[in-house]
Amino acid sequence: MTDTILVTGSSRGIGRAIALRLARSGYDLVLHCRSGRAEADAVQAEIHALGRQARVLQFDVSDRAACKTLLEQDVETHGAYYGVVLNAGLTRDGAFPALGDDDWDQVLRTNLDGFYNVLHPLSMPMIRRRAAGRIVCITSVSGLIGNRGQVNYSASKAGLIGAAKALAIELAKRKITVNCVAPGLIDTAMLDDNVPVEELLKMIPAQRMGTPEEVAGAVNFLMSAEAAYITRQVLAVNGGLC
Repeated sequence: MTDTILVTGSSRGIGRAIALRLARSGYDLVLHCRSGRAEADAVQAEIHALGRQARVLQFDVSDRAACKTLLEQDVETHGAYYGVVLNAGLTRDGAFPALGDDDWDQVLRTNLDGFYNVLHPLSMPMIRRRAAGRIVCITSVSGLIGNRGQVNYSASKAGLIGAAKALAIELAKRKITVNCVAPGLIDTAMLDDNVPVEELLKMIPAQRMGTPEEVAGAVNFLMSAEAAYITRQVLAVNGGLC
């Protein structure tokens, strides 16, 4: 039976690139979106065209009850997943004194609480498979070194790294690896007009932005059998920024 991987936030950007790269490597996919169902359905069609299977789950990763209900139902129907990529994320940037309560709460609930909300219902089914498994968390350079105007986002991504490292210790003897991929400046729709791209490029030794496909390549490797002895690590994809 083909191994199945859940990729949260896979309707566009980095998540879409990850899903398509994994499909090309022979995995079946469980796609996920919060609101972009048409985009997720389009990714599903692309995966079918590659000869792989894909289905779409729609829920908000910050909604604990919805995560539990839908993920448990999917596992009961289709079986436990081989891998999970936690990619869904949210930014609400601004200087710290100007952040509102909702700016803080929504970013933490999505980026950090989403780790618990998604993985908690899936961890025991993955353990009960009694087979190798993979978990990859998409973090950020902001979680490694912090970033101006992103105190909330940096906190959430740093917390995600800590959670992943702790879970890696617990699951290592089960042959389930847990790693992080920390992108830097990546050319996606997440970059808005407020991002000082030209200033940031001066800080990047590679002197360019990365692509979603380059992040996807790192995730694809960590999902592979060749990465079985790699766990509790953070793989930075940032052109040498840090």
